[in-house]
Amino acid sequence: MGVGGRGPLGRPRCQTRGVVPTRYARSGSLSIAYQVVGQGPLDLVAAPGFISHLDWNWQEPELRAFMERLTEFTRLILFDKRGTGLSDPVPGPATLEERTADLAAVMDAAGSERAAILGISEGGAMAMLFAAQRPERVSSLVLYGAFPRITEAPGFPSGVDAGVMAGMLDRLIEHWGEGAGLSAWAPSRRRDPALRAWWGTLQRLGASPGMARGLVGHYQDLDMRDVLPAVRVPALVLHRRGDRMVPIAVARYLAEHLPDARLVELEGADHLFFVGDTETPLAEIEEFLTGYRPAPTPVSTVLATVLFVDVAGSTELVADVGDAVWAGIRERFLGLARDALLRFGGVEVDVAGDGLLATFDGPIRAIRCALALREATDGAGLRLRVGVHAGEVQRLAGGQVAGLAVHIGARVMAEAEPGEVLVSGTVKDLVIGSGLAFADRGTRPLRGVPGTWPLFAVAG
Repeated sequence: MGVGGRGPLGRPRCQTRGVVPTRYARSGSLSIAYQVVGQGPLDLVAAPGFISHLDWNWQEPELRAFMERLTEFTRLILFDKRGTGLSDPVPGPATLEERTADLAAVMDAAGSERAAILGISEGGAMAMLFAAQRPERVSSLVLYGAFPRITEAPGFPSGVDAGVMAGMLDRLIEHWGEGAGLSAWAPSRRRDPALRAWWGTLQRLGASPGMARGLVGHYQDLDMRDVLPAVRVPALVLHRRGDRMVPIAVARYLAEHLPDARLVELEGADHLFFVGDTETPLAEIEEFLTGYRPAPTPVSTVLATVLFVDVAGSTELVADVGDAVWAGIRERFLGLARDALLRFGGVEVDVAGDGLLATFDGPIRAIRCALALREATDGAGLRLRVGVHAGEVQRLAGGQVAGLAVHIGARVMAEAEPGEVLVSGTVKDLVIGSGLAFADRGTRPLRGVPGTWPLFAVAG
């Protein structure tokens, strides 16, 4: 683990490299795996949801980024529940009382006398019970996607129909380890093969099918409604309005029945907290815990070249080789892509699924980068589709870019054939005199973009 750079107000920015050290806390006769990351001024303990695996969590780029962002203003304490991840196996799911005992053991081992608790999904129940039992050890609660109860009951019409919930979770267990369930947990990324591969591996590493089935039963039977009045610490309730796992009405009930809670309704439908818009919840958490809300980064508009790349036929490839092999192939592709970006001065903006987005100061370097990457991946047995466009882009917080030029670049890539580097007419006109040659691919409409656009394939 390394530390580098500075966050807002000059605070240290934690950048994890390699595997974060895992330690073990003793809870009775069991060992509970935990990690401590960052050097922030306050402790934040993350109570995990359904399943987790401390080491594998860091392999998902967006989850890693979320956790590293938390370490800019906290000392983050992570752990795996007993029976899951790297913690000791147990015959069946733990009771909430046992889980709160494990949470206390982790805090003791990490040297944390008092902390804020981040309760994620099912972990929210553990966090709330701990706060009710040991208020002297809890400064505040952050509850994301949490619930006091998940299914309908007398006096609780906001829950999910019990039959619907049981059927969905039965299908999940039937296909355990295959990456099933993304349509409910992360609908915006349900067709993302990289996230599906990571999710499937998390299922296999996080819990056995038998433990997962037991956890599912716990999920359905949980009822914390009578405990809520005893949770007398400040609470921030974060919930996405379109959440398909836990309806927003459940979060509204939760906020109304906690003595000191504020509800923030977020846009989106993803239950996974690290998918979709993460800047808003992270800003809310930072303001709630520190009193400081990071100022939005001013938007600047610049002329840039955008490069979109994806692996052609990735869906079929995943089906042929399986999730674990595909994850290795994807890492190899990203390694080659990053080598090419470094060589030609490109800036990585985003990686998602089987693709990559980067920006360049000029189109010639973008094209030469694409050609070098195509050659390298051909040698690795992969076929790429590449799109290049130049225009004004908006530079946003976190290094992201937006604007019509970005949209056009994505549509140009979508028109490319496997093995083809396709550019817009704008790019072709900007590289006159470079020695690059092009083949006319005709004028085409681009979905969602006004007018028609001349496209050209780079020759050679």
